[in-house]
Amino acid sequence: MTKTSSPNLTRLTYHRIYTDSQGDSHFDVVTVEQSLVRAAPPAAPFYVSEDGPASKYRFYTFEPGWIGELHPAPTRQFLALLSGEVEMETTDGTVRRFGPGDLVLLEDISGKGHVTRNTSDGYATFLVVPAPAP
Repeated sequence: MTKTSSPNLTRLTYHRIYTDSQGDSHFDVVTVEQSLVRAAPPAAPFYVSEDGPASKYRFYTFEPGWIGELHPAPTRQFLALLSGEVEMETTDGTVRRFGPGDLVLLEDISGKGHVTRNTSDGYATFLVVPAPAP
């Protein structure tokens, strides 16, 4: 599960799938810095990262047993798993399992792509936010 890597919440991490120059996909872990700020007064301060570009969202829901065979991502996008459990496999053979609360950035929009499997007994639902290149 995607977790903050420090008890003081100044850093959080997420998973990333990217394509190398040979078209193969791989996992990486990205760390984001956060600062304690008064971002919504009069609410108490909370931890905030820098802004990233985004302008729309959608949901993906996969039926039990659904398998997305090897495919590139349709666009650069963040996937936040809301329910269910999935596993993703890159072409280097790495498999990672994700549950509710996990965040994955798909950047493998070219090349061979990745495989996604709904490994839960029920539906798996993602909140999807397309993310233009920074």
